[in-house]
Amino acid sequence: MTAEVGTVRTVRRRPDAQRAVGLGLGALVAVLTLLAPLVLDRSQLTVYILTGTAAMVTIGVSLLMGYAGQVSLGQAAYYAVGGYTAGLLAVHGTPPLLGLLAAPLVAGGLAGLVGIPILRLRGHYLAFATLAFQLILLAIVGQVDFLGGDIGLQGIPQLSLLGIQLMTAQAYAWVTWVGVAVVLLITRNIIASRPGRGLRALATSETAAESSGVPVTRYKIVVFALSAAFAGLAGGIYAFFIGYLAPGSFPVLLSFQFIVMAVVGGLGTLWGPVVGAVVITLIVQTLNDLGTRPGMPSYASGVFSYAVYAILLVVVLLFLPRGLLPAMADLVRRAFGRGRRAPAAAGTAVTVDDSTTRQPPDSP
Repeated sequence: MTAEVGTVRTVRRRPDAQRAVGLGLGALVAVLTLLAPLVLDRSQLTVYILTGTAAMVTIGVSLLMGYAGQVSLGQAAYYAVGGYTAGLLAVHGTPPLLGLLAAPLVAGGLAGLVGIPILRLRGHYLAFATLAFQLILLAIVGQVDFLGGDIGLQGIPQLSLLGIQLMTAQAYAWVTWVGVAVVLLITRNIIASRPGRGLRALATSETAAESSGVPVTRYKIVVFALSAAFAGLAGGIYAFFIGYLAPGSFPVLLSFQFIVMAVVGGLGTLWGPVVGAVVITLIVQTLNDLGTRPGMPSYASGVFSYAVYAILLVVVLLFLPRGLLPAMADLVRRAFGRGRRAPAAAGTAVTVDDSTTRQPPDSP
C-alpha cells in the first residue's frame, strides 16, 4: 500500500540573493577600507598598515595549514626574506618597485627549495623543521655584514610607484590593503578550483589523495611556496614603510602570532585570517601601550603577549573551535532565520532548487 502524496512544497534556495548580499558586503568593506586612511591619525595608520601586512601573511598560513594541512612554525622567516630582499635591492640602487616585486618571488622560490626536503616530514616533525629554518635564517642574517648584521639594514628608501614616491602613511595604507585584496583574490580562486579541492583532499589523507590522482608532492611544494610569497610581499611593504630591518624585527614569537591570528579568525576560511589579524594586532598594540606605562618593567609587554596568546588560543579552541568568523556567520544565520526550515508535512513531495523532487517512501 502506497502512502498518498499530498501537495508539492518547493524549498527554494536563493543563491542569487545570497551572492548579491555577499557582493554588497564585500563592496562596503572595500569602500570602508579605502576611506579609513583619510580619517586615521599617524599612529592609527601605522597600526592599520601593520594589520594589513599581518593579514597577508596570515592568509598564507590559513591556506597552508587550514586547507592543505601542512604545519609551519616559521612563516616569519619568509616575511623577513621578503623584507630583506626589497630593502637590500633598494639600498643598492634598484628601483623600489622592482624590489617589491622581487620580494614575493625570492621568498616563494626559497620556500620551494626548502620545501623539497622538509615537506617529506609530517606533523610535529615538519613543524619543528620550519621553526629550525627560521632560527637558522635569523642567525645567518645577524652575522652577514652586507645585510646589516645585528645592527640592521638601514637607509631603505621610500617606495615609489609609477614615478610617484610614497611619502605619507596614507599612501602606504592604500598600497598595503590593495596587496591584501590581491592575496585574497588569488586565494579565493585557488580554493574554488580543482587544485583547491586537491589541497583539501591532501589535508584529509595524503595516501587517499595520491590514490585519487592528486599530485601530492607538487601540491605541497607549490602551496608552501605560495604562502611564503604572500609573506614575502608583506615583508617588502613593511621594509619600505619602516625603512629599517634587523633580525629582531622578525622574532619566533611573530610566527606564533600569525598562527594565532589564523586560528582565532577561522583557520581554513577566506576572510577569517583578516578578522584574526585585526583582532590580534589591536590586542598587541594595547598590550604594548600598557607595557610602556610608568612603573612597568621593560619585559612587561612581551610577558603580556605570551599570556594573552595562550589564553585566547585556549578559549577559542574550547568554545569557538572553527574561529570567530564562522561563529559570527552562524549567529547571523540564526538571527535572520536561515537554516530553520519548517519540516515538510507527511506525504508531501519536496522540490529542491526546482530540479530535484524527493517523494516520501512507500508505506509498508
